[in-house]
Amino acid sequence: MRVASGSIVGDPDHPANYGRLCVKGAALKDAVDLPERLLQPTLHGIATSWDTALDHIAGELLQIRDRYGPDAIAFYVSGQLLTEDYYVANKLMKGFIGSANIDTNSRLCMSSSVAGHIRAFGEDVVPGCYDDIEEADLVVAAGSNMAWCHPVLYQRLVAARERRGTKLVTIDPRRTATAETADLHLALKPGSDVALWQGLLAYLADAGKLDLDWIAQHVEGAKAAIAAARRAVPSAEAAAVVTGLDIAAVREFYHLFAATERTVTLYSQGVNQSSVGTDKVNAIINCHLATARIGRPGMGPFSLTGQPNAMGGREVGGLATTLAAHMNFTAADVDRVRRFWNAPRMATKPGFKAVEMFEAVREGKIKAIWIAATNPAASMPRASLVREALAACPLVIVSDAWATDTTALADVVLPAAAWSEKDGTVTNSERRISRQRRFRESPGEAKADWWMFAELGRRMGWAEAFAYRTPADIFREHAALSGFENRGRRIFDLGALSKLDDAAYEALSPVQWPVGLHGQSPPRLFFHGGFPTESGKARMVALACADETEDADFPLVLNTGRLRDQWHTMTRTGRVASLMRHTPSPVLAVHPDSAAEQEIATGSLVRVETRHGAAVMRVALDETLRPGALYAAMHWTDQYTSSGPIGKLVHAAPDPYSGQPDLKGTPARLSPMPETWRGQLFRCCEGVPPWNGKTWWSKAQMEHGFAFDIAGWSALAETISSEQALRGLLGISDGDELVQLSFPRGSVYRFAAFDGDRLLACAFFGPSGAELPEAEFARDMLGKSLSALERLSLLSGTSGGRPARRSRTICSCFAVSEADIRLAIAEHGHVTVGDIGGHLRAGTNCGSCIPELKKLLADRKLAQVDG
Repeated sequence: MRVASGSIVGDPDHPANYGRLCVKGAALKDAVDLPERLLQPTLHGIATSWDTALDHIAGELLQIRDRYGPDAIAFYVSGQLLTEDYYVANKLMKGFIGSANIDTNSRLCMSSSVAGHIRAFGEDVVPGCYDDIEEADLVVAAGSNMAWCHPVLYQRLVAARERRGTKLVTIDPRRTATAETADLHLALKPGSDVALWQGLLAYLADAGKLDLDWIAQHVEGAKAAIAAARRAVPSAEAAAVVTGLDIAAVREFYHLFAATERTVTLYSQGVNQSSVGTDKVNAIINCHLATARIGRPGMGPFSLTGQPNAMGGREVGGLATTLAAHMNFTAADVDRVRRFWNAPRMATKPGFKAVEMFEAVREGKIKAIWIAATNPAASMPRASLVREALAACPLVIVSDAWATDTTALADVVLPAAAWSEKDGTVTNSERRISRQRRFRESPGEAKADWWMFAELGRRMGWAEAFAYRTPADIFREHAALSGFENRGRRIFDLGALSKLDDAAYEALSPVQWPVGLHGQSPPRLFFHGGFPTESGKARMVALACADETEDADFPLVLNTGRLRDQWHTMTRTGRVASLMRHTPSPVLAVHPDSAAEQEIATGSLVRVETRHGAAVMRVALDETLRPGALYAAMHWTDQYTSSGPIGKLVHAAPDPYSGQPDLKGTPARLSPMPETWRGQLFRCCEGVPPWNGKTWWSKAQMEHGFAFDIAGWSALAETISSEQALRGLLGISDGDELVQLSFPRGSVYRFAAFDGDRLLACAFFGPSGAELPEAEFARDMLGKSLSALERLSLLSGTSGGRPARRSRTICSCFAVSEADIRLAIAEHGHVTVGDIGGHLRAGTNCGSCIPELKKLLADRKLAQVDG
């Protein structure tokens, strides 16, 4: 993206997106100047100087290292960091403090891909490029809701399907927005992916579809891998039994894959976030290696990363299980990096992975932890235990741009530069390095993350090793390390970029690695071999299918994931009104059959419970789930809802190879909650009202304030026990005017607060199940000066004599509602997405709403047929 005429727009010349932005990228202009930025360091909650804060940290870490050893110190960093930030943090921890206890939130999203790549290829390498999506005849999206989570790539796929008829198969327990547009959707049992792909490998072998010559030249382990697949899943029929799929659908998928040479398999969190995630990755790669569908146009396994710079972090060694520059903890690699860094205390073994790290904090093994640009108090599984661990840790340092659930637990809080204020590089899923250029100054005393880690290194006694002036200095060193004594041993090589001067670094165009001293390699790798293994061959891995386990006490399965318009724990996106319109409140999606067993209705309250925690949530019946499945978005923290974070319910069962925790299959159970009342609250002021323990609530940013969806399972009088309690709820002072209109017999109560003519807050309460459509009229009136007639309309819930009605936003880019779209289809006879886009602009920007537009068109067509 770039800044043009004061606006943030997509860069039409960038090969990753060609000018397209997702809805979150398009809304970044609204996230630049959000309130509540962290502006200066604090020590034990008291504002202080950078010198005082950093001297304190340096002194404490030196004492802890000397007394308890280097493994008593840890860094937990983030895919939100730039590569230069990551590099300095990794160097400081592994080469100078002397521990490998630096891990990243990428452990939670991509580490199974890393482990699978290393097992198969010998190195963490994505072999293909984005152009393959447009050149494939078959795209398999496994555990990837591209339409919502990678919408720009999804639009490239949509265009390719229209141009060349590309087939799309989706593999996901949920019928996602992407699945709605697929030629074939496989709603398999959660966790049964390995069986599906093992069955495919056996099918390919039996059908004579293996490329035996290519295997003989470039692959080892094929015979054992195929034999293991035949033992585990000998036929399509066996695969159907294990996965719970219809046999005809399994056969159709297997036939499509076998018959289509140009096949790309895209996979993401649904594959990675599993206790068998690495095996899932290798099951996919096995099928591509066995058919030589790798390294050629339109072919290959392709891991879609979940964060903007997860790849950059992997390159520098930001995971506790790798050393640096794709080197590992072999004696030769440790010695090589030691000599390059002139490091006094090299880590010689892997450190604690994310789940282990916070367990070690809780057990007192780790005495100090620095958390950078991430919010583990909300995003980690078993989040309640993570919070207990941080609360008990002697030294918690957090660097971030905004206050989070995690900064609330910190001893030292450091104000970090935000994305628009940072200068450096990032790497995307296709190994493409791009320059990120700062276009505004940081507010207050906020600093770049690399500066903080470098300054700490200097204060701990290593001034020469951390004497960086600019990000360019760091990048040159990073590139030089990648090429140091490489000689073709490692695919990751930026040696040619190590000589860039400051001007060349500033002007650096997007470039794919490897780009060694011999020149840049082609965008696709491995068709002609050259795998970075001892034999030079890829490795097919013999896999076994995990035994299915059931928990009689917790018979349901809780799956967690992402929403279209939100990002991680909503630190920024939750503060942008346009991004809260599509899904303004968290829900627990439940299949109707599971709900019917306990007479649970849509919109009602339930208690969802696992062995790790419980939450009260509002239910949405959802036929896109498999029976027995539950789904909740991971974004809402307890800053935004009483049911957050969902991470406190999630188990932390790790993959044995990657250490990535399973976030998709936590055993759970439901029980109804007896809702007695529900309400809507709108108020201008910040903060969260003082709810009692028998109230469910969620909070959403609006243009001029905040909306609260609320419900209770005790008498409303317990929440509004007095006028003073009501004023606290509305967030108003004793001098503000308070008016009400009530219908006690119907349990309907309406309140409004004014400062003169200006509406400060209003609240609407009704009995259990009430829809409260009259509350919607208040959204547009909040913060405005109202006439006497408008006051009456507000409390009566009417506008022009008609009750206001809620309509969900479909297109967040242009604020187009479902009602707008249905009306346009009905009145103007629209029959295509293009028709709707030409009339309402919906679907013409990021395109993530296109699956929903197609569904509305299909609903209209079906209604006409039925009529």
